[in-house]
Amino acid sequence: MMSAQRARVLGAGAALTVSALGAAACGSSSGAGAAETVSVVASTNVYGDIARQIGGDKVKVTSFISDPAQDPHSFEAGTRTRLALSEAGVVIENGGGYDDFMGTLLRGSGSKARVLNAVQISGRAAPAGGEPNEHVWYDLPSVARLADRISAALAEADPEDARTFSSNAASFKARLKALEGRVAAVKTAHAGDSVAVTEPVPGYLLEAAGLVDRTPEEFGEAIEEGDDVPPRALRDTLALLSGRKVRALVANVQTSGPQTDRVREAAGEAGVPVVPVTETLPAGRDYVAWMDGTIAALQKALS
Repeated sequence: MMSAQRARVLGAGAALTVSALGAAACGSSSGAGAAETVSVVASTNVYGDIARQIGGDKVKVTSFISDPAQDPHSFEAGTRTRLALSEAGVVIENGGGYDDFMGTLLRGSGSKARVLNAVQISGRAAPAGGEPNEHVWYDLPSVARLADRISAALAEADPEDARTFSSNAASFKARLKALEGRVAAVKTAHAGDSVAVTEPVPGYLLEAAGLVDRTPEEFGEAIEEGDDVPPRALRDTLALLSGRKVRALVANVQTSGPQTDRVREAAGEAGVPVVPVTETLPAGRDYVAWMDGTIAALQKALS
């Protein structure tokens, strides 16, 4: 579910994104006389960027969500969006309930594209008695598995460039391995350290770093669902910060509201560092640079 804050800005953001797709987003080639390219559609610019790194100039990528103000749960497709999807050779969705609009669009488009579901590819499942964390782009091994699947799907659509896709995927995964090394260094230095979060978005990254999320589960659930945080959960979260019982607050800066603002303010008053995270790529950053910056910010906060 979206937060109320996202809902207020969604309409304009979605309209801008759909209108910005343009003719370049549609079709399977780069123009008359030009070499054929594979049309790739991704639900968010996170997956669009990964596809672009693996496909290079052999792919034409359309990302439906790139505006930080947009919420995937309330995405509204336009004519050009549907056209881009119907002409795609490869489609990448997150799955896990994060971007359900993709399934709806696919069912109505008659698309014959190879569909890659990041959550399914990750193999991640809900813990016993718990809810699944669908934010698998913060799980580096899962992203590496997705890279292989993207390479294979592109090779199926364009066999002549299979070696290029395989080589690019290998280079991308080598960069991911370097990031995993940085996460392992954080774990070596800070395993068992406590943190608080405004939402469970970066959960896989924090888990890999050996950090303990002490935020009451009801707090993150309420923020994700756009509901009011139960008073006790808010009180307990604020106490973690005012009592300096956590080393850092990891905050999703793409959502805001009175309760998350109050938590960030409490962190500032107590001198607890705030590590910002997002759900879409910041402008001018690729996936690896984005994750690298997040890891560096986390390491700095813990130190």
